Amino acid sequence: MEFRGLVYKVLPVVKGQSARGEWVKQEVIFEMPDEMNRKLCVGFWGDKATEAAALKPGEQVEVSINIESREYNGRWYTEARAWKLTRKAPEPVAAPAADLPPMATEEPAYSSMPIDDMPF
Repeated sequence: MEFRGLVYKVLPVVKGQSARGEWVKQEVIFEMPDEMNRKLCVGFWGDKATEAAALKPGEQVEVSINIESREYNGRWYTEARAWKLTRKAPEPVAAPAADLPPMATEEPAYSSMPIDDMPF
């Protein structure tokens, strides 16, 4: 799944040790403006964690994620894990159109016609 959003907050890095060795996780909260400003917490693991740690609030990014749920003690937990992060250039703010002709300040030519030219 892919989505485009703004970086809302970069959470502190979490490190730990497992049977496989040391692991690093970086969680980032994204805001999706198209979805009524909904927020989504995405986890970046391993090498992607250092890339995600460099993000700044307000940056626009495109993120590819896998969504996974797992059960623990009868409760289900869902996590969004990122596998690709692409920074997007900020979209330029639309400037007022300069190619429009200026508004006329003179009275229109038809205003010089007599007003009493009614047929009745």
